[in-house]
Amino acid sequence: MRDILEPVAVWLGGGRKVALATVVATWGSAPRAAGSRMAVSDDGGLAGSVSGGCVETAVVQTAREVLQGAPPRLLRFGVADETAWAVGLACGGTIEVFVEPLDPAVFAVVRDALARDETVATTTVIVGPVLGTTVALAMREGAINPAGDSEGPLARAALEAARRALDAGRSERTRAGEWDLFVDVLTPVPTLVIVGGVHIAVALVTLARAMGYRSVVVDPRPTFANRERFPHADRLESAWPDEALAGLPLTASTAVAVLTHDPKLDDPALRTALPSAAFYVGALGSQKTQARRRQRLLEAGLTESQLDRLHAPIGLDLGGRSPEEIALAVMAEVVAARNGRPPARGPAAATSVSAARA
Repeated sequence: MRDILEPVAVWLGGGRKVALATVVATWGSAPRAAGSRMAVSDDGGLAGSVSGGCVETAVVQTAREVLQGAPPRLLRFGVADETAWAVGLACGGTIEVFVEPLDPAVFAVVRDALARDETVATTTVIVGPVLGTTVALAMREGAINPAGDSEGPLARAALEAARRALDAGRSERTRAGEWDLFVDVLTPVPTLVIVGGVHIAVALVTLARAMGYRSVVVDPRPTFANRERFPHADRLESAWPDEALAGLPLTASTAVAVLTHDPKLDDPALRTALPSAAFYVGALGSQKTQARRRQRLLEAGLTESQLDRLHAPIGLDLGGRSPEEIALAVMAEVVAARNGRPPARGPAAATSVSAARA
């Protein structure tokens, strides 16, 4: 959804009608994952994608029919092996794509929630009566029923499915009585806050951008935090870490990488980041550095459970030593944490990672 938000907002602002095509199920080596979207405006605008190009033409044609008054449709495509090779897949697969008119009210709620850095789940009927109706929108702190009937069996099933998907953190297709529902979990753009404008940070900003993360570089030293050094950073904060982080929304979509290797900068950053909602907090340094840091932070008032959140030494054990290789290890660990993978730690990792980051 994030890649179509701005184009769709422009189209709706200009009075255009929009059809939405969503991948709701995949089997085999499908080109795009469930939840992938393409938007089509009634004046021919396109945004997003539901495949590597192999079914786009048919989906666009159906979208145009829906915009002209045809009912929503659930399309099923088999991608043959020879076609799969042409779009970069090793073998074929099957995808189902649901095409419907976009509800501007639902779009507005989703867009506003993501702008507030909230995760939101939408539940839409893709098979059964009231086809194409978005029955429930759920967020951590509340729920909305755009269809109006909040007490009927469909509304209850839709809200329950939305809550379940929110808890699991992933989109799903589910069956509820006579309805097939697609629950799409939409998350805000993740942010990587990097404390310390060191060489590793230069490479890390580039990797973060490639992975779809916003990047914020924090360093009070102008020599280290400047636009010439970080042309691709989304934001530069030339301030002490505790001051900068206090002014940033450290939410469940935020990762914090502390890289200065200087207690004057690292410790204030960690005192702010570890009690926050950030899904990942990591810090550079050897095992000995980590032990001394842990003791200082305990004395500063952090709890054992807060310190247990710290990924230190930072990054997966890839055996790398160059700034670029260490940045890759850090970004890999951030992605693993965001996807719910447990930390890959152990005696061998501790030894090799410590050596690379002492």
